[in-house]
Amino acid sequence: MRQTPLSRVIAGLLVASMAAATSGCAWRGLNSMPLPGTAGRGPGAYTVQAQLPDVRTIEPNSRVQVADVTVGTVTKIERQGWHALLTMSIDGDVELPANATATVGQSGLLGSLHVELAPPTGGAPRGRLQDGALIPLSSAGRYPSSEQVLSAVSLLLNGGGIGQVHDITESLSTALAGREQDVRSLIAQLDTFTGYVNDQVGDIIATADSLNSLAGQFAEEKPVVDRALDTIPDALRVISDQRQTLVDALDQIGEFSSLVADSTNQTKDSLITELKNLGPVLQSLADAGPALTRSLGLFATYPFPTDNVGIWQRGDFANLTAVIDLTLSRLDASFLTGTRWEGDLTELELQWGRTIGQLPSPYTGGNPLLAPYRWDQGR
Repeated sequence: MRQTPLSRVIAGLLVASMAAATSGCAWRGLNSMPLPGTAGRGPGAYTVQAQLPDVRTIEPNSRVQVADVTVGTVTKIERQGWHALLTMSIDGDVELPANATATVGQSGLLGSLHVELAPPTGGAPRGRLQDGALIPLSSAGRYPSSEQVLSAVSLLLNGGGIGQVHDITESLSTALAGREQDVRSLIAQLDTFTGYVNDQVGDIIATADSLNSLAGQFAEEKPVVDRALDTIPDALRVISDQRQTLVDALDQIGEFSSLVADSTNQTKDSLITELKNLGPVLQSLADAGPALTRSLGLFATYPFPTDNVGIWQRGDFANLTAVIDLTLSRLDASFLTGTRWEGDLTELELQWGRTIGQLPSPYTGGNPLLAPYRWDQGR
C-alpha cells in the first residue's frame, strides 16, 4: 500500500519532465509559468504590449501598476530589434487612454521592478486602451535605477565639487575682502542694467524676429549665396592680379586731388569775387522774371501780341491797329543809336523846331520849349 503513492509521485514527475521537454526553450523556470491569484488573470482581463528601450532585470510575472496600484502582470518579454517588447495582462475594469505611457520603475531603493502605466503628460488623453493595443517606443521610458542614483551621489560626493566648496568659499572671501563697496556698486549697476534690459524686451524680441526673418531670406536665397561664394574667390584673384594697377590708380587720384586742392586755394578769392558779382545779375534776372515770361509768348505770334491774336481775326475780316512813327528823333533812336550818326537826325529835328519824338531831348540842356532861341534854329 505504501508503494502506490510513491509510484504516483514518480509518474507525476515523469509527466512534468515530458511537458518540459516538449515545451523546449519556452521553459525558463517556475517564474515563466503563470501564477494563480495574480492581477490581470481574472475574467474580462485584456492584453496590451509595450515597446521599451530597456527592461533591465524585470522578469515575467512582474507587477503592472497604475498610480501605485497593481492592475496587471507581465506575461512575456521578447526582443524586437534593438528594444524590448513586453506583453502585459491588465484587469478588465482598468480604463486607460489609448495614448498611455509605459515606464519601468522601482518600488524603492531596494524594491522590485514593475511597469508603470499612466496617462500622457505632454498632451491630452485620447480614446481608450483596448485589447491587443501597442504602446510605442516614443511613449515608453524608465526611471533611474538604484545603481544610477548611488553612482551619481558617489560622483557628486567624491569627484564633484562639494569637497571643494570650502576652498571656493575661502577664495571668494579673500578676493572680496576690502572690496565690499565695489561689490555693492557692481550689484547696483547690474540691477540698473537688468532694468534697462527688461525695458528693452520688446525691442530685443523685435530684433530677434528681424534676425529670424533675415535668416529666412538668406535661406531662401541659398542658391544665390552659393553662386556668390563660388564667384568671390575668382573676383579676389582678379583683384590680386590687378593690385599694382589699382595702386598706381590710387596714386594718380591722390596727385589729382592735390592739384585740385592747390588750384582751389589759388582761385578761391577770384571765385568768391565772381560769385559776388554774379549775385546782382541773378537778382536782376529774378526781378525781370514775370516780364521775361510774358515776353516769351510774343515769339510765336510776332509781331502781334499773344493776348490780341484771339480778337484779331473775326470771321471774314481782321482787326488791325498800326501806329507808324516816322519822326526824325524816332528814326534816330531806332536805327542810328550806337553808330557814328547817332543824334544827327534829332539835332536836325530840333533845328526845324519839332520835338515830337523825344521830350525832353537828350541833346538839349532841358525842355526845348523853354530853352533859349538860337540864331540857327529853324534853318
